[in-house]
Amino acid sequence: MALEQLAETLSTPQLGYDCDLAIVGGGIAGLTLACALKDSGLKIILMEAKPQSVAAAKGQAYNISLLSERIFQGIGIWDKILPQIVTYRHIRLSDTDHPGVVQFYPTDLGTEALGYVAEHQVLLTCLQELAQNCPNVSWLCPAEVIKAEYQADAVELEVATVGEISKSKIRTRLLIGADGAKSRIRESAGIRTRGWQYWQSCVVATIKTEKPHNNTAFERFWPSGPTGILPLPGNRCRVVWTAPHAEAEALRVLDEKEFIEKLERRMGGLLGRLELEGSRFLFKVQLMQSDRYTLPRLALIGDAAHCCHPVGGQGINMGIRDAGALAEIIQTAHQQGKDIGDIQVLKRYESWRKRENLAILGFTDFLDRVFSNNWLPVVAMRRFGLWILRTVPPIKVYALQLMTGLRGRPPQLASRC
Repeated sequence: MALEQLAETLSTPQLGYDCDLAIVGGGIAGLTLACALKDSGLKIILMEAKPQSVAAAKGQAYNISLLSERIFQGIGIWDKILPQIVTYRHIRLSDTDHPGVVQFYPTDLGTEALGYVAEHQVLLTCLQELAQNCPNVSWLCPAEVIKAEYQADAVELEVATVGEISKSKIRTRLLIGADGAKSRIRESAGIRTRGWQYWQSCVVATIKTEKPHNNTAFERFWPSGPTGILPLPGNRCRVVWTAPHAEAEALRVLDEKEFIEKLERRMGGLLGRLELEGSRFLFKVQLMQSDRYTLPRLALIGDAAHCCHPVGGQGINMGIRDAGALAEIIQTAHQQGKDIGDIQVLKRYESWRKRENLAILGFTDFLDRVFSNNWLPVVAMRRFGLWILRTVPPIKVYALQLMTGLRGRPPQLASRC
């Protein structure tokens, strides 16, 4: 959609504003927020720098937690997502070849499943289609925010779209940064981050397996880093193999036959013979927490606010929970006649989500450091920890609740199902 069409397609919420919310970033977190506000009466402009078809074609797959499922149910999109993804009912957690395997089942939580695995294209396409059918949401894609000027009662954005020589301006009550770990919105607002790059990178690949995965998610820990195996439709699995940078790069470029042989040994034959499907990708791992999630008329969600180690598959779920929480705070403020861009309103979101996200960041960092370690006292400690998980049900249930998103405060969206 061209900028000049916005005046025709989006009614002005109040004199002097083009919209109530401008969401920069049309990824899963940004789209979830827009869709969660579809019945709010708020006017939303959603901006994404990449064409929708390009964004949807990303070859990633995610662990989707039980809480994320409930948020998508609350939005009204889960029935469309579910037939295209895999439900897993078994988690197998092991430390190298040590026989003390921890196994989780739905009976541990009293649920029908433990989680889901969804490919990026499935999630993003379903969310895009819903957003396009929301009368209060207007797309601006591809479009890039060149400048954001924060005023007492608004944010004025200078926006450029592909194919347009001139730049246009959008005036909004509230700006949402959902533009990823390298967020230009966060950086331009002067919000600092804390954290570090890990000594590891992840090699990501899709494999076909000889043996059925039986709706099982595997997490195997090695001194070099964890290896996660997530079940996909069609007896395929998504591999996330964590290793020190040089080793990970070597795995990425390794001959296909040698790579598969190494992976089969790492899996201990659990899935039989393996076959590589498509290319291998590499990404570096980091932990990051923004000093602030909010400023007057600005809120950050998803990777723009925080990043964590991929162990346990928590990253995408943190962003979905951010979106559900912020939607609740904004909608409640709007219904009460309050200014949705007021810092006192936005601080409610920050105090809610920053604390919970910090717990997940600490949990994933602890797992990686304790298990990516060959020092005998640490090895003994972690194997004792696995024994406790196997033999003390309350501890096992607590850990599983944390991994599935069932600890902490759920957004109201999650209670509508």
